Amino acid sequence: MRKIRPWKMMLAVTMIMSLLSACGGPAKEADAPSAPKENTTNNSAAGEAAPDPLGKYPETVIVTEVLGYNPPEDPRTPSGITPEQNAYLKDLKEMMNIEVKYKWTVPSAQYEQKFSLAMASGDLPDVIEVDQKNYEKLKKQGMLADLTEAYANYASPDLRSYMESDGGFAMKRFSEDGKQLGIPAFEDPFLSTQILWIRQDWLKNLGLEAPKTMDELEKVALAFTNDDPDQNGKNDTYGLALQKNLFFWGFDVRGFFNGFGAYPSVGDNQSAWIKGSDGKLIPGLIQPEVKTGLGKLQQWYKDGIIDKEFALKDENKAVEDLISGKVGISYGEWWYPNWPLNSSVDKDPKADWIAIQLPGVDGPAKSLVPKIRSNKIFVVNKKAKNPEAAIKMLNFYIEVGKKEFKDKNRAEEGYVYNWFNPRIANPVDIDTIYTEVNKALDANQTEIDINDSNYKTVADTFKATQDYLANDTSNATKGINWGLYYSRAAKDGGWGLTKKIKETDQFVYNEFYGLPTPTIVEKGGQLDKLMQESFTKIIMGASLDEFDKFVDSWNALGGKQIIDEVNEWYNTEAEK
Repeated sequence: MRKIRPWKMMLAVTMIMSLLSACGGPAKEADAPSAPKENTTNNSAAGEAAPDPLGKYPETVIVTEVLGYNPPEDPRTPSGITPEQNAYLKDLKEMMNIEVKYKWTVPSAQYEQKFSLAMASGDLPDVIEVDQKNYEKLKKQGMLADLTEAYANYASPDLRSYMESDGGFAMKRFSEDGKQLGIPAFEDPFLSTQILWIRQDWLKNLGLEAPKTMDELEKVALAFTNDDPDQNGKNDTYGLALQKNLFFWGFDVRGFFNGFGAYPSVGDNQSAWIKGSDGKLIPGLIQPEVKTGLGKLQQWYKDGIIDKEFALKDENKAVEDLISGKVGISYGEWWYPNWPLNSSVDKDPKADWIAIQLPGVDGPAKSLVPKIRSNKIFVVNKKAKNPEAAIKMLNFYIEVGKKEFKDKNRAEEGYVYNWFNPRIANPVDIDTIYTEVNKALDANQTEIDINDSNYKTVADTFKATQDYLANDTSNATKGINWGLYYSRAAKDGGWGLTKKIKETDQFVYNEFYGLPTPTIVEKGGQLDKLMQESFTKIIMGASLDEFDKFVDSWNALGGKQIIDEVNEWYNTEAEK
């Protein structure tokens, strides 16, 4: 039987007091969320103060960070706001007396280069968000603090429930010799499912049906390029959105290759691994189906389906074309309506984006899905004075998502959640939203009746759904309401379609989910660059034989070693 720690009892009392104080009315704009003070009562067993997961430090604790950031997702965010002005940071200071100071902030496209320089010079902040490759590098350099004690003493019940939702599997991946070296932000793997977003209004204008095969998709894409789909009398549109990073986090061609039964990447420049006919793992990146897909992309580039300037565009430029109505098709995940398609709908009220399963060679194709989705790990610099502050900051982020903070934690008030680190969301958050909102709709409820750390995300989506279905724009624009509804709650929307793909087994697993192997750490960047350069040249007109040269070079420059290392992991560590 699990013992009830003294701080858990205090936390429960504190939450009750917070609820009682909230009954007096909504918080004023200048007020920060109320919080318990650091406990000073002696623990009768230990003779010392019991740790308080949400306690306020008696003196200000400075925590340094760095940040690579995208624009705020919610258009209601005050214009001109900077990461330093994020309301989360102001309330973190008020609630816990933790002050975040940035060593530097840069747009996300510049982050990798900037962070690599910081690692090389050893100029690292206290709390760091890393991917698996950089986690492995910092671990080998002995730069990571042991968070075992900090987590044991300060993790809140909510944080513990998140970390234990997968049986502790993700946490084990980032521990070594009994030391917890990182806290992973892991999620439902199906959040990575590729689907196709397409403008239904353009299809209707041209008398076309939503495509189910690659040939049908090509016909649609050509029509979107040549036949004036927006009916403005100008030759100013093209078919497929694409930015220069071919396998990235969005507006790329992972889903396109899936349509040919090719599985080169899970995104973020990570190669995918699938089972070969002999039961061993093989890199999807070098399989012949990829060559077939490259040939089709080359033809689409020649035909103008892909913008001639794609190799110069970052994700922001690709998004601009989507919002401005220049392009009508994009591969991506469930969240696209939330951003940037919501802005497309606001700019053009006729814009009608729908989600469909990936078109394949002979019909709908299977999407690639990781077995584990966790490429964001929060670590603490070994030199940090207060490693437990990172755990308390995670507690804080979860806490302010609860019902008592609903009138405070809003974009209009300067809260930008995707700028706050460290943050961990409920690993099954999206499915909770879908289930609870549809349950409330089916029961004709007027409000959400749950009160836990999921409240804000569920309530926000439910309110947006109600407003969208009632055509009510008094609280938010049509695009904002539609975006929350169609990404999270609509049964034919982003997550609704993703659930169907999951439930009907229309997916292929990426079988490698271990930490980067030694050769991936050493050679991975070089191989990624080789791939990017080779594939881009082929798309822009180089001979398809360049693919065979790429495969030979990939193998020679470390690929064969990586194949051996990945299969060694698969034979000894993978859960089959």
